[in-house]
Amino acid sequence: MMIAKHPVFMRSAFALVLLCLAGLAQADSKDFGEYTVSWSVLPSTFLTPEIAKENNLQRSKSIGIVNVAIMQTNADGTLSPVAGQVEGRVTNDIQQVRFLAFRRIQEGSAIYFIAEYQYGTAELLTFNVTARPTGHDQKLPVRFSQALFND
Repeated sequence: MMIAKHPVFMRSAFALVLLCLAGLAQADSKDFGEYTVSWSVLPSTFLTPEIAKENNLQRSKSIGIVNVAIMQTNADGTLSPVAGQVEGRVTNDIQQVRFLAFRRIQEGSAIYFIAEYQYGTAELLTFNVTARPTGHDQKLPVRFSQALFND
């Protein structure tokens, strides 16, 4: 079996693609003291067909992906991923609301949450996302806007 077809390699490649493409799409974070919530938004067409298939994601010019991670600050100042729950909704410019179905992906020590959503080219969308680290009642709300453009 070739290494490029190995499931672990493909999942790790997905995380790598999301990190590398973060510079091409919106990527940001918000600090909550002990925790930081990071997110990125990108068109699903940025993913290769193989990575999309391996992660059960649909590639389409009208589907975007939002990726969220919850990080905890360690005593030495470094960040470590933590498990938790992420929920949210996306609102378009005429106030139509769609709920986001986040699913958790864990690859080794990396933990992140992804959701797909539909968009129209240049449509400004506002995301309201709440992350909650496992074992804590603390809710970590983030709000951000993004417009994506079709290829």
